[in-house]
Amino acid sequence: MSVTDAFNTFQGVVNADVEHVREARARRDLFKGAFTSESDVNEVVPSGSLARGTHKDPIHDVDVVIVFDDAQHPEWGRQGSSAEDALDYTRKRVNALLGVANGTFGKAVRLARWRNHAVKCFLDDPDDPNAFTVDAMPALRRDGKLLIPEAASREWVYCNPEYFIEAAAQKHAEWNSYAGTVRMLKWWASEQDVKIKSLVMEVLALRFLSTEQIRPAAIKQFFVSALYYIEGGNEVVDPASLCGPIQSDLDYEKFAECVRASRDASTRAFQAQANNNPAAALQHWGDVFGAEFPKPPSGRNPLPAAVPALPRTVKDTPQG
Repeated sequence: MSVTDAFNTFQGVVNADVEHVREARARRDLFKGAFTSESDVNEVVPSGSLARGTHKDPIHDVDVVIVFDDAQHPEWGRQGSSAEDALDYTRKRVNALLGVANGTFGKAVRLARWRNHAVKCFLDDPDDPNAFTVDAMPALRRDGKLLIPEAASREWVYCNPEYFIEAAAQKHAEWNSYAGTVRMLKWWASEQDVKIKSLVMEVLALRFLSTEQIRPAAIKQFFVSALYYIEGGNEVVDPASLCGPIQSDLDYEKFAECVRASRDASTRAFQAQANNNPAAALQHWGDVFGAEFPKPPSGRNPLPAAVPALPRTVKDTPQG
């Protein structure tokens, strides 16, 4: 098996089943249909990884932003109780429109609970750890951005998910393997011993995943660039420069260790490929992505007698 064939096979592992994607879109569109008919709703905006095309298997949730008419909710957008009021209003409308008992548009939502920014709507048994949910976030459109409630701070804050969606779409237009490769990087994150939010990987990919190289080279360079960025003391933040850090509790020291190990393994893989040793390359890519990555043919020792040299560790030394 060639390295290209292995990555194509692994893509099938990472991608969600087509029927699951259709079901997720149908459930998202159910909310869009229900709230579009509301007199105080101006638009319903798809959001999240499904809207960006970067969803990986399995799909547990989808996101929608419900943009309400500012004039019909003049009390919203102010500091204080209006954040909770907007979330609770949205929860009540979800139950009225889509509640499993007596929804007027559809009977799909078993339970709706508001959280910090959105109403989490359970379409499956809420006690099921893999229950499918729709996160419905109320918003007002102001100054070309979305103003959303934040219950914890009793404030309203700006966000711009549409910026991220458009930026990801532009990357995929430049390279039709972009979204699929982002899914691989999100898979990589889920296999690490430190908690890494998928959104962290998406934001790093938007910045460091090249659209001008073949996939193995692009992934290797991603780990090189991401490690340089993290070791430089940088934090992964909202690409629209509105919401601050993506994951405040991320252990960056452990994260850097994981990225460094994959930088080294991907460098070995790339060198093995250059040395016309695809079996060794497959083994090293397996070190990056884990047991689900296709293995080299059995009964062969793919590794060379000498381990290829790796990039030197960069040290901060005084410059004259």
